[in-house]
Amino acid sequence: MSNIFSGGGHDLDLSNGATAVFIDVLMLAVSDLASEDWDFRFAALLTLQDQNVMGRGAVGFDLAEFDWGATEREGARAKDFVLRATALAASGHRWSELGYHPPRVHDYLHRFTTMVESCTPPADSSAARGFPGPDEAAMASCVRHRVLSALPLWDGCFLCNRPH
Repeated sequence: MSNIFSGGGHDLDLSNGATAVFIDVLMLAVSDLASEDWDFRFAALLTLQDQNVMGRGAVGFDLAEFDWGATEREGARAKDFVLRATALAASGHRWSELGYHPPRVHDYLHRFTTMVESCTPPADSSAARGFPGPDEAAMASCVRHRVLSALPLWDGCFLCNRPH
């Protein structure tokens, strides 16, 4: 079963293993860059892609369903955050903490960048579905791994929850 990430007329169809790698490297970058409310909501969305919690082959999202913000400026800032986080992830940021070398992740990140760049945030955010609301933001950080997580809802971050 695969997981599909969509946006800007493009799809990123990933196997379960590829999804885990893609989300792992993005989560490390997002955790270090997040500073605004929207960033922490995006982090919460990424925590929902953890297949060890949500189930294998049951994750993915569509950029068109994001609440990018109420104004054009907010949408541009949110899009810029995702692009900066993706670029930081592609640089190999904190990969040494994964305990494995993420295979083919540069291709996934490049394709995701294309999706985000091609996506035009809608002017009306009321149609947003599946994007965490302000009260669902991932504000907690795993002390051990310095990664944003869905604490206290889950027992730890994706590094804490990964199978050994």
